This record gives sequence, structure tokens and C-alpha cells, in this order.
Amino acid sequence: MVAEVEAFAAALAKASRASAHTVTNYRRDLLSFRNFLLDRRSALTRKGEVDSAAVSADHVRAYLAELMKTASRATVQRRLSAIKAFFRYREAAFAAENPARTLRSPKTERKLPAILDEADIQRLIQVDAESSAPSSLRDRALIETLYSTGLRVSELVGLDWRDIDDEIGIVTVRAGKGNKDRVVPIGEPALDSLKTWRRAMPVAWELDGPVFTNLRGKRLTTRSVEKIVAARLLRAGISGAITPHGLRHCFATHMLNHGADLRSIQEMLGHASLATTQRYTHVSVAHLKEVYQRAHPRA
Repeated sequence: MVAEVEAFAAALAKASRASAHTVTNYRRDLLSFRNFLLDRRSALTRKGEVDSAAVSADHVRAYLAELMKTASRATVQRRLSAIKAFFRYREAAFAAENPARTLRSPKTERKLPAILDEADIQRLIQVDAESSAPSSLRDRALIETLYSTGLRVSELVGLDWRDIDDEIGIVTVRAGKGNKDRVVPIGEPALDSLKTWRRAMPVAWELDGPVFTNLRGKRLTTRSVEKIVAARLLRAGISGAITPHGLRHCFATHMLNHGADLRSIQEMLGHASLATTQRYTHVSVAHLKEVYQRAHPRA
């Protein structure tokens, strides 16, 4: 099975243009399934290896049932997606049976995204407003850009200076999720912060160079951005587990609260389905009910 998994991973990367992250996750998930089958020491194993052709729907169900004891539904869904994709590949390549074809994923747990209110966002941006240190100017520009555009953190770190048009106030997100480019508006405060950071960059900036770098001029990683956001939250005295992705939630919810329509928010966020964007209506309704309770004399 290992050789087939590796062949599948190579085909996934080449034919489907899947990201390296997706390929790595699918490979890991499939090897986890293989190890589960090996541990059961069933008739599937021959000479210490799993015979993929002998895997049945019951084997997959048993694996998922075991996962459900400790893993989240999202993890179980991802593992099943990997298994389904693998057996579709085998079906096409070897005219083999597909034991996972009729299996359904568990329903997703709908969790409302955690967000900050607008006052907390302001505190987060202004936490070191008096500092002119390059790192402070960069971090302020980073927060402003995340909140102003609603970019995913992977899209943020992938930005080059050529992607920002400060004349008309737009950011071009190149090959975002789903390998699709999109254009997103960006506000004046964020543009001003970006210009200030560009002047303060310790290494000369280039049009094709990264927007957000460390102090040695190397492009920031998503992990670095997570650390920056966490540190600023701490300094601002804001409690709660808000991640860089949480600022994307803030962007969408605050836009909705101020009258933006769902279709426009969907376009700016780069969601393929409006249903994904609609979860923000739950947060917005909660906000409206809170305002109603506070303001209506007979609430």
C-alpha cells in the first residue's frame, strides 16, 4: 500500500495542482489508515504490508469509528476525503473496486467564529503607536492589512509589493485557495501603514519582493505571523484565542454589521460557496440581538 500511496501523492501533486500542504496531509492520513489496518493483523496484510485491493467498506468504517473516539469531526472528514481520493485513483488506474464510494462524512460541527469588537481591533492596531522601530511598523501594517482585506494568513505572507496598487486601493491575491486570483479593496489606513513600513524596511524593497519580511529581509512565515498577532494581543491586554484567521472573521462580521451584502463579502473573502459566507450572519444576528436588548425599552 505504501508504494500506491506514494504514486497517488505524486499524481495528486502533478495532475490536480494540489498544494504541497494538501499532498503532505493526504499522504499522512493514508499512512495512518494503513497503520490502523496493520495493527489489526487481519487478512489484509501480506508479508507485513496491506493489500489495498482487499480493503472493504467495513475496514474504512472501523477506522473512522476508532477515529471518532478521539478526533474532531473535521479531522475525520479530512481522513475520509483522503481515503476516498486514494480509492478513486486506484479505481481509475487499475479498474479496481472502490470501497469508500458510498461512505458519507460526519456532519460538520458548526462553530461560530471568535471575533474582536471594533474597539479591540483599534487597541490591537494602536498598541505601540508611539514606536518607530521597524518591527513595530511592520507589525502594525500587518494587522491593518489583515483586518482591512480579510486575507488568509497564507495569502498575506505570499504578497509581493507589485500586488498592492495604492493608487486605486486594491490588493491582487494571486493563486489563493483553489488556485484562483482575486482582487480585494484595501483601506487608506492600511495603505498608509504599508507605506510607512516600506520606508522603514531594513533591507531595500523590490517590486517583486515580499511585503512582509523579518528584519533580515526574508519573507515571513505563517507561524511568524501567528506569533506576532499573539504578542500584540498580549500587549494590548486583549483576552481570547484570536488568531490571524480570526481577523478575517472580524473583517467579515464588521462589514456585515455595517451593511455590506453577503455576495460582496463572499467575493472579497474568496469563498467558492455563499453557504460558507453565511455563517457570519449568525454572528451578526447575535450582535443585533445584543444591541436590541441593550437599547429597546421593552426588550
